[in-house]
Amino acid sequence: MKTRILVMVCFLAGGLAGCAGMSDTERRTATGAGIGAACGALIGEMATGRPLTGAAVGAAAGAVGGWLYDKHEKDQGR
Repeated sequence: MKTRILVMVCFLAGGLAGCAGMSDTERRTATGAGIGAACGALIGEMATGRPLTGAAVGAAAGAVGGWLYDKHEKDQGR
């Protein structure tokens, strides 16, 4: 379990470092995917014992949510 957490922290740190040159749309979509993956993994572990499946579903849902949020912000002129 400790190894999984360490690997996840390393991937998150690397992912955040790569966000510097992204557009607003890319950043919001990636942020949504990251948050969705983390929440999906947690829910998947608690509900079914399959965190990877939950992470995959959560990442997809989060990416769509981030993209929709970006579209909404652009429609509002922000």
